[in-house]
Amino acid sequence: MASLDKYLDELLSRGRTCFSREEALAALDLSSDAFIAAAARLAKRYRLATPRRGFYLILRPEDRVTGAPDPVRWIDPLMDYLGLDYRISLLRAAVFHGSSHQAVMVFQVIVPKQLRAFEIGRHRLQFIYQTPVAFSRTNRPDWLSQMKSEGGFAKVAGVELTLLDSARYFHKAAGIGGVAQIAKDLGARADPRKLAQAAAAYENSAVRRLGYLLDRCGHARQAKALEPFARKAKSMKPLDPSVKPLSESLADLHERDVKWMLVINEPVEIDY
Repeated sequence: MASLDKYLDELLSRGRTCFSREEALAALDLSSDAFIAAAARLAKRYRLATPRRGFYLILRPEDRVTGAPDPVRWIDPLMDYLGLDYRISLLRAAVFHGSSHQAVMVFQVIVPKQLRAFEIGRHRLQFIYQTPVAFSRTNRPDWLSQMKSEGGFAKVAGVELTLLDSARYFHKAAGIGGVAQIAKDLGARADPRKLAQAAAAYENSAVRRLGYLLDRCGHARQAKALEPFARKAKSMKPLDPSVKPLSESLADLHERDVKWMLVINEPVEIDY
């Protein structure tokens, strides 16, 4: 009977850095209680980490400093274990596509189900919920890219989805200023036709927000592709809905952008 310790070495020799409880029980002649006890011992020795119950990461010596490998190495098998489709997006995706101004403190994943954020070692994973209907419309292979790591490939939002996700979930993308910087850095790389197609799955106000920022950054072709969404708008929306005026009288003092049907209630600063 192979021990769990030797089983980990065998997996590592085959390039595997994660496994499920079910896989281990099928390979080892261990009872469920014996496996749990053995896994707990190895976790105390910093050989194993558990991001989700029943799913284990094998820690190599170089991983033990951070407490777990980079999530890009194991997010794909984890989501497969959970039976969920996904895409890495927002700040991590922006950096992947070349937005060098972002300081990524969290690994953000778009999913069609409510999942709690968690920390493992020095890594923090945050799951952003997108309704199943919108998710199925946007998570198309031709709108995704692949992030390569030693562990294989992980799905990451393409440039267009990264821009739209950031505009939609701006409060998780370093605020309006953060989204403006992403728009400046990545906007020229977005395919206008693809951007407009994907935008149809997002709230109109988020699309207008992105259009305004692309316009501000000088990405005229990409902004123009989103203008039809602004023409459909029936009322003004604040650029930053999280900013509340000190009084109703002050709200009327904000600039109004008629083209994008937005109240510019927050100054936008961009690094060039």
